[in-house]
Amino acid sequence: MASAKINNFNLVYTDTGIGRPIVLIHGYPFNRSLWTEQVMVLSTSFRVIAPDLRGFGDSDAVPGTATMDVMAQDIVLLMNHLGIARATICGLSMGGYVALALYKQLPSHVRALVLADTRAQADTEEAKQTRAQQAEKALSEGMAGIADAMLPKLLTPETVSKRPEIVKFVRDMMLQTKPEGAAAALRGMAERENQTELLPKITAPTLIVVGSEDAITPVADSENMHHAIDSSRLVVLDHAGHVSNVERAQQFNDEVLHFLSRS
Repeated sequence: MASAKINNFNLVYTDTGIGRPIVLIHGYPFNRSLWTEQVMVLSTSFRVIAPDLRGFGDSDAVPGTATMDVMAQDIVLLMNHLGIARATICGLSMGGYVALALYKQLPSHVRALVLADTRAQADTEEAKQTRAQQAEKALSEGMAGIADAMLPKLLTPETVSKRPEIVKFVRDMMLQTKPEGAAAALRGMAERENQTELLPKITAPTLIVVGSEDAITPVADSENMHHAIDSSRLVVLDHAGHVSNVERAQQFNDEVLHFLSRS
């Protein structure tokens, strides 16, 4: 674990392995431990950087709204701090929103993209209202209620009933999230722009991964991105939900390694 002063807050990150760099950006409401299995495998061949986004994990919370653009700037500044000019950027869920925002800002910094269980379109008005309600709930009640409500949407029914170790791992991650960090990110996701017009402009090699049972960002969202990005490959992981990298870690890792070897 290391840390750096980025955008006037303390950002904590993992930096391990030697080789071409890949930056792993976690989703909401998780932290860099989401990528535990990926870090172990990918770091044997690549330099792997896995940050805790502002307000998550061991990084400081920052008052206000954590927009996708601001969190993308955080990643770029971290790359600059580490002397990394270009990297593969891999984001899951909210991390995918950040990855797209980063590509739009500085495509020259992106060697390749991995977009996992995410989407390009903005929130609907209903979704924005739900995020505002969740932000207030996080601040007033903490993360336990949010974690328990989200778990059935994040994981497949089979995982919930038969893999208690994964249920505990995901729930513990959510409980560790700072309520003010969760609220800031929820506000930021509600404000994010529609990136569908960006997709045809993406020229970096792109791997799109989605769980076949993802209830939050369904397969159709990934298919839409795949059709819009000429340089993309779509992989649907069977028997996986929204955290496909956790439920089907070996398959996820194999697909990313195969993609990196070709890009």
